[in-house]
Amino acid sequence: MIPSRKIRLLAAASALFIFLAAPPVTAREKARASGAPAAEARPALWKISDRDTTIYLFGTIHILPEELGWFRGPVKRAFQSADQVVTETMTDSPETLQAIFAEKGIRRDGRTLRESLDDMQRGILNKSLSNLGLAVNSFDQFEPWYAGLLLSLIPLKAAGYDQAKGVENQIDAMAKASGVARHPLETAEYQIGLFAALPEASQRAYLSEVLEQLPTLKEDVAKLVNAWRRGRAEELAELLNDDESDETMRKVLITDRNQAWAKWLEGRLAQPGVVFVAVGAGHLAGAGSVQEQLSRDGIRAVRVQ
Repeated sequence: MIPSRKIRLLAAASALFIFLAAPPVTAREKARASGAPAAEARPALWKISDRDTTIYLFGTIHILPEELGWFRGPVKRAFQSADQVVTETMTDSPETLQAIFAEKGIRRDGRTLRESLDDMQRGILNKSLSNLGLAVNSFDQFEPWYAGLLLSLIPLKAAGYDQAKGVENQIDAMAKASGVARHPLETAEYQIGLFAALPEASQRAYLSEVLEQLPTLKEDVAKLVNAWRRGRAEELAELLNDDESDETMRKVLITDRNQAWAKWLEGRLAQPGVVFVAVGAGHLAGAGSVQEQLSRDGIRAVRVQ
């Protein structure tokens, strides 16, 4: 879990959930997740249902700066009532992820990353790396999309953002601990492949926009987190869809996946049970959202929180 700078940066942070293999959540962290952390959150929750099936749709933030009290009220009850927990993907094998990264994220065209950029892009990359205290050739072996993802992580980690505090990481850990059935909507290889298969121009544009946004990345992501924790879906959609620029990335990374997930949800409604679905919040907000895709087939999502 991309038409604008803000959506692209959110996608980068979301992708880190699978890409960089978040450490396992410890028993202590599980207890904190189900307790009452200092900061309280009431993120948005929807449901779709028919006579014998209820599916909850919960938008997540995959990397957070602090422990937030999101696991309470309707969200906690929905999760605990589920006989199946569905997430974007599962990360049970960090070694497999590393192998996929090595296959798809490393350049094999005989050129370095900087050689593939124009003079302006190269200069901005060199300056950004120097500002971060890195050698200018640090990312030479990477494809543009992978460099962009890694670059977006550095200032977030410096600002205290932690994958172990990420919502989907905690949900996955609690599902494992409870023994409830788990189901991924996509494989990690598929998700990484979406980035790797983007046209070269889209990859370079993505990297350029990450570089442009680095000075304000902390503040921009903080706005997204604040909108999420307050359950302000409209504000979240506005932040995510500001300054649209690359329709190819939006189609590949957002719209096409939303359509596929909506079809999966429609099929799941044909089976009885209670399902808790947790995906990146950007997929449940704004034009082309999963809820909008469902509504086109006559399925109404009802806001629960």
